[in-house]
Amino acid sequence: MSKILVIGSNSFSGSSFCAWLMQKGYDVFGVSRSEPPNDVFLPYKWELGNGKFIFRKIDLNNDIENLNELIVKERFNLIFNFAAQSMVGESWTNPTDWMRTNVLSTSILVEKIRRLDFLDRYIHVTTPEVYGTTDGWVDETTQFNPSTPYAVSRAAGDMLLKIYSNNYGMPLVSTRAANVYGPGQQLYRIIPRTIFSLINNETLDLHGGGLSTRSFIHMDDVSEATWLIANKGINAETYHISTKKIISIRNLVELLCLKLNKNFDDLVNVTAERMGKDAAYWLDSKKIRDELNWTDKISLETGLDETIEWAKRNNGILLKQHKNYIHKP
Repeated sequence: MSKILVIGSNSFSGSSFCAWLMQKGYDVFGVSRSEPPNDVFLPYKWELGNGKFIFRKIDLNNDIENLNELIVKERFNLIFNFAAQSMVGESWTNPTDWMRTNVLSTSILVEKIRRLDFLDRYIHVTTPEVYGTTDGWVDETTQFNPSTPYAVSRAAGDMLLKIYSNNYGMPLVSTRAANVYGPGQQLYRIIPRTIFSLINNETLDLHGGGLSTRSFIHMDDVSEATWLIANKGINAETYHISTKKIISIRNLVELLCLKLNKNFDDLVNVTAERMGKDAAYWLDSKKIRDELNWTDKISLETGLDETIEWAKRNNGILLKQHKNYIHKP
């Protein structure tokens, strides 16, 4: 059995990945800089799989020595890093914090672990934001063209890891997923925010009229792809994880209105676009499909229904939670 460490285990993606692993029977060690949020946002607390979960509060920015000691003590052979400052709009306000986490702390971490003889693979979870607005479908060789401080920080971190693998032979792979969603996602993300607003008859602000287009992929499909990449991917390679379905944000909100029997014009307020927001992310996932025989299994309609049921079931709890992103330096 693999010894698995998930950094950023209290994020939506990290927590969902831990839950997916536990369902498969794997024991998981998770670290995150924050205390665990309400269980409604922690899928690894819901699952009844055979895998066990152990948590340690460790701040990647401030406790790197403690993290390194844990890694050496436990001898993890698979390290998944989901930790990042990840909000796009807020990165304009505090760009230094984004650079610190996504570049500086990442560089310190990989410098410490690159010499470990027990490390089989370091899996770096990154973002399509590095490409800026895409013109049609783009593959993993597309040139970076970041348009926000967040995207710049991620591009810098990605480029650093690439040269570490090329020059030191560090065993690493990178994943770059489309817009993830699913039960347990924080309410400031577009799908849970829309569902929550519609359920509770609250007005929803739709930036720029929702004209930007995205591919939304269920986190369970991403988790399966991430595990496959970790075990069968080629060192130094990056793999896109995406569906083939593209939808505008407006059409997505209209679909959720239809599913929840709400009138779009009654509850949706069109506002100005956010600064630097990219108009489109269309990730070509042919590489992982052809080389690793992966395919997405959960349709958008099915995934939205599942997320709606989670929100309805937990609405009383969600009403007491923060609705907006809270920045942590």
